[in-house]
Amino acid sequence: MKNLTALSGRQWLVSQEDSSIFMGCSKIKVIENNHCQRCGGLITAKLPNGKQYCRACIGIGRAVEGDLLIRYQVKVPFSKKKNGGLTWHGKLTPLQLSISNALVKNFNKKKNSLVHAVTGAGKTEMLFQLIAECMRKGKRACIATPRIDVVNELYPRFKEAFAEIEIGKYHGREFKEPGLEQLTICTTHQLLKFYGAFDLLVIDEVDSFPYVGDPQLHFAAKNAVKKSGVRVYLTATPTNDLLDEAKNGKLQILKLNRRFHGGLLPVPREKLFLRPFLRKQKIHPKLIAEIVKVIRSKHPLLLFVPHIDQIPVYLAALQKEERLKNIKMDGVSAKDNKRLEKVQDFREQKLQLLVTTTILERGVTFKHVWVIIVAADDQIYTAASLVQIAGRVGRAQNDPGGLVMYCYRKYTKNIRSAMKQIREMNK
Repeated sequence: MKNLTALSGRQWLVSQEDSSIFMGCSKIKVIENNHCQRCGGLITAKLPNGKQYCRACIGIGRAVEGDLLIRYQVKVPFSKKKNGGLTWHGKLTPLQLSISNALVKNFNKKKNSLVHAVTGAGKTEMLFQLIAECMRKGKRACIATPRIDVVNELYPRFKEAFAEIEIGKYHGREFKEPGLEQLTICTTHQLLKFYGAFDLLVIDEVDSFPYVGDPQLHFAAKNAVKKSGVRVYLTATPTNDLLDEAKNGKLQILKLNRRFHGGLLPVPREKLFLRPFLRKQKIHPKLIAEIVKVIRSKHPLLLFVPHIDQIPVYLAALQKEERLKNIKMDGVSAKDNKRLEKVQDFREQKLQLLVTTTILERGVTFKHVWVIIVAADDQIYTAASLVQIAGRVGRAQNDPGGLVMYCYRKYTKNIRSAMKQIREMNK
């Protein structure tokens, strides 16, 4: 029999039953009653041989009619560490401490929480005592987030804050053998590989694509937690389903409307354009003037465009601009194989201007950055994403302000809603 200890709390597919290998595991048919038992999706597709298969979760391996879903749930004890293995010695603000204490209290009471905090409130640091409490009790925790970039940003911060705890990092762009880590940091898609694994599940950026509006990822999140486990959701823009759960008493809302440095969210400047932003490979002169102003102010600039195919076009137009000829710039999107390196170069100020899409709308921090959103009226920008993009600015204690500019040709409901939300959070 294989030693399956590292697979405790996980689920995986096999094409045929083998009791000698999977002793101690539960086995169910992965497709039953026209539903996938791994992701909850409705089965609508068939292979040429007539067998049903699930298209919803095919990205982590094809689930075919007749396959078995193996679940290994043997309890493996973790050592109880003094102070929960926390090696961070920073100090929370009084408002942050209030949220942190409430999270620990709710965890001990087995109560779910929704942390509604402005971007830049210091949500990561507010989690430290909660994770430490879970580790101190010898229990298992997971922090899941929709975006790979956020996983890569969170991992080193928690690695430093919990130097005595083994932490696993899992996402689709980096292969790692499954391990039995006490703390897991992963993308929400990776939760499809777990079942009843965690005593505590924190979902960061819960309003973000692809988690928001994806019933399969919501299904996975509920299955990944033990029946006695606790869930914590983090967001700057709560979704209606979570607000409904709060109204029904299923979770408690913990609100924080001040950033960690006590400053307000920058209120975006709105700029109307009557002519196209880009015409015959030339950028609108008023837009170029705003870009040049930012560069001359010595601030790094994130220039958001709605669509990936626009990045090289805008980049080529910017590189032809005489006033920007000595500026180091690049473009980055979700499809870019060098995405992580480019983001790091921008963070280290090796690049002064980065043309990007909503892939960098959240979960990343750049010192002293200013932001211009081109075509803020495009349907790709939800109110939540406009708020999140604005939140990239003013995150440093010694630089709490800065420029956020919404450039548009038509004033949309989403722009109006984003402006309203930011002003309300600043009250």
